[in-house]
Amino acid sequence: MNVFAIITNLRVQDVVDILFLTVVAYYLFIWFQGTKAFKALIGLLALGAVFTIARTWGLFLTTWVFQFLWQILVILLVVLFQSEIRQVLERMNPLQRFGLRRLSKPGEWFAEFAKGIFAFAEQKTGALVIVERADKVQEYVTAGQALEARPTLEILKSIFQKESPLHDGAILIRQGRIVEVACYLPLSPDEGLPKAWGTRHRAALGLSQRCDACVVVVSEERGDVSMAREGKMIHVENPQRFYQLIQEAMATLDRGKKTWGEGIRDFLVHRWPAKLVTFGLVSFLWLLLAGQQDFEVKWRIPLKTNGLPSHMEIIEPLTASVQITVRGLRKDASTLGKENVTAEIDLSKAHPGKMVFSIRRDQIRLPNDRVQLLDIEPSKIVFAFKKIPKNKNPENQK
Repeated sequence: MNVFAIITNLRVQDVVDILFLTVVAYYLFIWFQGTKAFKALIGLLALGAVFTIARTWGLFLTTWVFQFLWQILVILLVVLFQSEIRQVLERMNPLQRFGLRRLSKPGEWFAEFAKGIFAFAEQKTGALVIVERADKVQEYVTAGQALEARPTLEILKSIFQKESPLHDGAILIRQGRIVEVACYLPLSPDEGLPKAWGTRHRAALGLSQRCDACVVVVSEERGDVSMAREGKMIHVENPQRFYQLIQEAMATLDRGKKTWGEGIRDFLVHRWPAKLVTFGLVSFLWLLLAGQQDFEVKWRIPLKTNGLPSHMEIIEPLTASVQITVRGLRKDASTLGKENVTAEIDLSKAHPGKMVFSIRRDQIRLPNDRVQLLDIEPSKIVFAFKKIPKNKNPENQK
């Protein structure tokens, strides 16, 4: 397969195809990361790669077995991971992107929230709280129960007391309101974290590495208060310092909207290694499968003439050409060009004046029979001829 020829014949549809699948694959990776279905998804991709290689190399038995088992495997995965698949489909709902967000006055809930957090610290009650900023955190958390309330001390106590069925997990605060409880967060994959950190600290750090949210942790063993932000864990000594950190984090949202350029730059820079790897894998897979695509291409090639009588001269057209449309596998059709496709016409019956010549399919020579000639345009060409005066005819001057 001529990869260079395929790349040089990239169409706008091909670029859109690659970019769209890159975005889909990236968000699937983000959504499934940290869930039970992630390892199954990796295994499924590995099986898909083996199937593709077997089909490309012509391994008949392996290809047949994979085709037979593929439908059963897909049904099995749907049954086993129906909850994860449902959550992904809910996140893909475009209507959620256009929901109106209720605004609250900046800072009106900070003091009461800080009071509640340090009340937990004094009582050594474990707590995990997500304070959403600009990034939507639903892309990274799983489970969760909808709840609408202010983050007051009484509400927080009713959620995080050990007897409450909602105390296990994190609560989500958006625009100064509690909107979800019992959320599960992705754990940080970093090695060498302090041994004193429990699951809450690892979950807080893991979410802060994926988005710009602030995650507050109250340690049940030590009664410490920490805040994870931008992949770093900050120890908070008192309510005043906590109030200051929350105020600084939320104040950055009021500095004005980003321009289109800044938004695109932030989108490209945020988690760029994962996006680059995803783009590379999708591009490699596209190139691997593109050669088997049914491809249609148009070429304009010069029309060669032969058999013109020596006493005749072509007046017009001086440079004739035709446009041909061919179809075949992309690995074959994309290699066609002026150097290996020719069109010839016989002018042996030319006489003075205008004559119409038909361009037939047998006059177009293709390098192989794996491509099909669909159309020739124009199908007829008008030539104008005139006699060469005897004194100018090279044969008469010999």
